Amino acid sequence: MKAYKVEVKLSKEQQNKLRRTIGVCRFMYNLYISHNKDIYEKEKRFVSAYEFSVWLNNDYIPNNPDKSWIKEVSSKAVKQSITNAEKAFKQFFKGMGGFPNFKKRRNQDVKMYFVKNDAKTIIKFERHKIKIPTLGYVRLKEYGYIPNDKIIKSGTISEKAGRFYVTVITNGEPSKENVTLNDTGLGVDLGIKTLAVVNDGQVFGNKNKTKKMKKLEKKLKREQRSLSRKYENKKKRGDKLPTKKSANIEKNVLRVQKLNHELSRKRQEYIRYVVSILVKTKPKYITIEDLNISGMLKNKHLSKAIMEQNFYYFKTWLIYKCTQMGIEVRIADRFYPSSKLCSVCGKIKPDLKLKDRTYNCACGNRIDRDYQASINLERCKTYKVAC
Repeated sequence: MKAYKVEVKLSKEQQNKLRRTIGVCRFMYNLYISHNKDIYEKEKRFVSAYEFSVWLNNDYIPNNPDKSWIKEVSSKAVKQSITNAEKAFKQFFKGMGGFPNFKKRRNQDVKMYFVKNDAKTIIKFERHKIKIPTLGYVRLKEYGYIPNDKIIKSGTISEKAGRFYVTVITNGEPSKENVTLNDTGLGVDLGIKTLAVVNDGQVFGNKNKTKKMKKLEKKLKREQRSLSRKYENKKKRGDKLPTKKSANIEKNVLRVQKLNHELSRKRQEYIRYVVSILVKTKPKYITIEDLNISGMLKNKHLSKAIMEQNFYYFKTWLIYKCTQMGIEVRIADRFYPSSKLCSVCGKIKPDLKLKDRTYNCACGNRIDRDYQASINLERCKTYKVAC
């Protein structure tokens, strides 16, 4: 299976229908969590997605006529939201995640799921449009992005900061490129001052320090202060926050979301650019650190800068591209002293501090600490293979 994600243009009618569907899916996800908590407190048992659907159709909706709007949207999208909630519970039981949280409208993390109506039909799409069940044809912003020789199995459509995206799952495995790799490897040290330092001498700076990024961040702060003042003024007037927001607040929230979305896209774009340069050198393997990001975020002075670097996305995208090229990705042991280990004599300097940007060793080795870390990562023997 392979996924394709592309932005789409929706008419006003399609937008309203999509938002209603997403709203119902969010409500059903939250209702499933709430119902499961109530049943567990009373009967000490877990309610499956199938059992919940039976209760919903035979008990909840007939006894609550005001909730008849649940039946007005795609039944497959509603069923998928219940399945997603059940999956979140099962991951919690296995210790793979926390207790499922209620979905919030402002987080925009709920999607409308769609699938072909029966086994004989297919989801139709052309170079410039795709037919989504219950919505009809919608226009793609990138023409020809989804190959014509693919068959769409299922997909989702979502909204992010006033923009709409469709993600489709197609048949066939992701194609692997037949390339001849070099015998050498690369060590990549990720950091805050510079995004990545490579042992072959390449240095990729911090994209967040550019003038354009600083201008966007300054604009975001201004919009966030404006939104905060609107909420404070509403509170002073005695209005309750959970009630329906004013039109000005809704507009301000959308401006904040758009700026956050634009910043996120630019950071991800830069990471993709860096990864593409690394894989084009065709190394036999690439070694990166196993960073304890959750622990690093506890440092209140560096947490913002660490979040902006988006190390997790860098790792995910690197593994994805290396898998296509047949390059081995090595994750060095978390406690491997890449920065404290001298690359010349092999002596460890335990008192090296974060503010020490240059490594000075008794053997005479004087080198930038990040560059030395990349050299040590390339030589690292204690690692696990990610792909």
